[in-house]
Amino acid sequence: MPASTTTLFSDDAFAQLLLSRHHLLTGSSLCPSAPGGDTARRLYKDAPFGLLAHDTGSDPMFIYANRTAQQCFEYSWAEFVRLPSRLSAAGEGQGDREKFVRSVTEHGYASGYRGLRIAKSGRRFWIEDVTVWNLVDADGTHHG
Repeated sequence: MPASTTTLFSDDAFAQLLLSRHHLLTGSSLCPSAPGGDTARRLYKDAPFGLLAHDTGSDPMFIYANRTAQQCFEYSWAEFVRLPSRLSAAGEGQGDREKFVRSVTEHGYASGYRGLRIAKSGRRFWIEDVTVWNLVDADGTHHG
């Protein structure tokens, strides 16, 4: 795994970790792998859904945000990868977000979440039918 979040949008190993863990935990495919190692580009540029990842710190920071997520939240890549993930939820949505994140911690993933989020401009919007999963590699290292 790369040490820098600035390269994750083009890192096929990170994209494969996202896809393989999602499939392992949920039994469903997030999106098919692309031929020729183009999976990272497809997840970042072409996915019709928002895809975010945060690190494992005590106040987790985003380490990944595809273009769909960047458009929804109105943050650039550089802004997103410096943002604590808790700030993506509106104040009134913090309790639900924390409860959902605890469920992910306990079970490895959780799905069906709906929550109020806040964009950089202050615009509020709903995310729906969300699945969140732990990013753990083959060696058991937690990445987010």
